[in-house]
Amino acid sequence: MTVTLARQCYPQAEEHGKIYFHDIGDYLTREQKLEVVSEFGSIAGITQKSGWQMIEPDEFGDWLNQRDPFFDTYMALGDKKDKAAAEIFDNYSRGVETSRDAWVYNYSESKLKNVVEEMVDFYNSEVKKISGLSVPKEEHADYIDFNTQKISWGRAIKNDLLKLKSHTIDRSGYRTSLYRPFTKSNFYFDNNFNNMVYQMHKFFPQRDSANLVICLTLAGTKGFSVLISDTLPDLHLVGDAQCFPFYLYESNEDQSDDLLSQGGSGHVRKDAITNDALEHFQSAYPSSTITKEDIFYYIYSLLHSEEYRERYADNLIKQLPRILRMKQYGDFVAFAQAGRDLAALHLNYESVDLNTQVTLGGSLGLRVTEQGVKGGQDADFTVTKIKPAKRGEKSKVIYNSKITIENIPEEAYDYVVNGKPALEWVMERQAVTTDKKSGIVNDANDWAVETMDNPRYPLELFLRVITVSLETQKIVRGLPKLDIL
Repeated sequence: MTVTLARQCYPQAEEHGKIYFHDIGDYLTREQKLEVVSEFGSIAGITQKSGWQMIEPDEFGDWLNQRDPFFDTYMALGDKKDKAAAEIFDNYSRGVETSRDAWVYNYSESKLKNVVEEMVDFYNSEVKKISGLSVPKEEHADYIDFNTQKISWGRAIKNDLLKLKSHTIDRSGYRTSLYRPFTKSNFYFDNNFNNMVYQMHKFFPQRDSANLVICLTLAGTKGFSVLISDTLPDLHLVGDAQCFPFYLYESNEDQSDDLLSQGGSGHVRKDAITNDALEHFQSAYPSSTITKEDIFYYIYSLLHSEEYRERYADNLIKQLPRILRMKQYGDFVAFAQAGRDLAALHLNYESVDLNTQVTLGGSLGLRVTEQGVKGGQDADFTVTKIKPAKRGEKSKVIYNSKITIENIPEEAYDYVVNGKPALEWVMERQAVTTDKKSGIVNDANDWAVETMDNPRYPLELFLRVITVSLETQKIVRGLPKLDIL
C-alpha cells in the first residue's frame, strides 16, 4: 500500500507543486492504513526524515517502479507495434481464451465429447428456434434461452446465433492442452466455441503438429513467470500468457510429400526465430557457430535467471522481455545448455523420477521408488482434493483418506510459477470439481485412468513435481552472472 500527497502552491510561487511518496507497507487492514495516515496530521508532516521522498516521472511516464532505460537497447522478443523493429520471433500470440472452460476442457475425452455435442446441439436448436420467430429481428435476443446448464453464451457465439449461423463439430478439434502449470487436459479447439484462439492455429494447426512455445507472463500481478509447452497453452497458463514458438506453420494448397512431412496436411513449417536474430547473436561470437535452437533455449534459461528478473523487474511488469547478449561465448553456451535442461524437466514432468525423500503414511504400506509407487490397489489412489495436513504446514499433505505424503522437502515450494508453487498447482488441479453454473464435473482421476492408464498418476505426479521443483532451482542457481555485452 502506498500513500501519495501533493503540496500545492500559489501560481506566483517559484515552485508550483511537488509530489511526495511514502510506502506504508503491504497487506495492512483499513484501520492500520488510516492510523498511519493520521499520524502525519497534515502536509507539514511530509519530510524526508519521516520517510517521504519526492518523486518525478521518468521518460516513460513512470512515477514509481521506474524501468531501466537501457532495457530497450536489447533486442525485442517481438514487436507488433513497430514492424520495422529488429525482433527475435517473427510472430507470437496469447494463449487460447475460451470464456467457457467448463464446456471445452475436461480430463475425460469421452465426457468432453458428450458435453461439446450437447452444447452444439443446443446452440443449433436455438438457431432453429430463432429463425422460426415471426417477430422483428431486433427482438430475437429476447427469446434466447440463457440456461447455464445448456451452454455458456458469449458475445461472439450470441452474435452467430442472431445471424442464424449454424455450427458443426470439428472432429479434429479434440486436442491436448497445457491448461495450468504441470496440468494437461483434453480440450476442444474451435474458433467458433473458443472466444479467441489468436495465432495458435499457426503454432499447432493439427493435432500432431510438432512445436515448442515459450509462454511468459505479460504485465502480471503475480510476478513474472515463464513455462515451456509442446501443446496448446491456455491463456491463463502463466498469467495472461504471451507465447513464442520455435516453429510457424503456414497453410499451402500443395499436398506434396515434402509438405506433409514438414507440417501435416497442407502446411509448411518454418523457423519462427528470425534471421536477424541469428545474425545478431552470431555477430557477438564470430569465431563460433550458433543455431536458432541455441538461441531458443538461451532465451528460456535467461528468463529464469534470478539476476535478470531482479535487475529488470520494473520493466517486466510493463513490457515484454528484451534479450541481452553475454560478453563471453562460454556464458552463452552455459545458458543455452541450462535452457535445454530446464525444458527437458518442464516438458517431461510426467516421466521424471519420483522424489524418494518423501514417505507415504497410512495403513497401505506403500513405498516410493524413482519409477513409481509400489503396493496397494488401484482403488486406493482415487483423489478428491489434496490438502495440507495443517494450515501453513508444507512437509505433510493429505492425499486422500488412506494416504498422506510426509517429509516433503520445504525447498520444493520455492519453485513458483504463475503466482504459486508448482506443487500447489498440482494440489489444486488434481481434484474433482463441479462447475457451479453448468454442473459439469471435471475429475482428475479420469485423466489418470483414460489417458495415462495409471490410477496412481495424481499421487506420482505430485512426487515427480517435487523433483522438477528441486532440479529447476538447482539449474537456475547454477546460471552464470549477467556479464552483458
